[in-house]
Amino acid sequence: MTTPFIVGAGALAAALAGRHFLRRAGKGAADQWAKGGFKAKMDRTEAIAILGLKDGPKLRTQLKDAHRQIMLANHPDRGGSPYLASKINEAKDLLDKQDGRR
Repeated sequence: MTTPFIVGAGALAAALAGRHFLRRAGKGAADQWAKGGFKAKMDRTEAIAILGLKDGPKLRTQLKDAHRQIMLANHPDRGGSPYLASKINEAKDLLDKQDGRR
């Protein structure tokens, strides 16, 4: 009588542990992306995040290449969103202006 109970409790414990580990493993992938939408007025931090850059001395040299690469992937003529393309261009213009390129 006790053997089926022990086997059932063991199966239940294994199922709950597996569920816990699966949920925990899925959180790591979702945390690498920024949460939420765009800000009403773009700032330097958001512009750098949109272009996938890191703030530092190499930012100015990497800006053109990063903009080109992300625009090729998101251009409206290639099926991308016009809204995202405008945000990408806004980010590049903001960083250009702040770094004194224009």
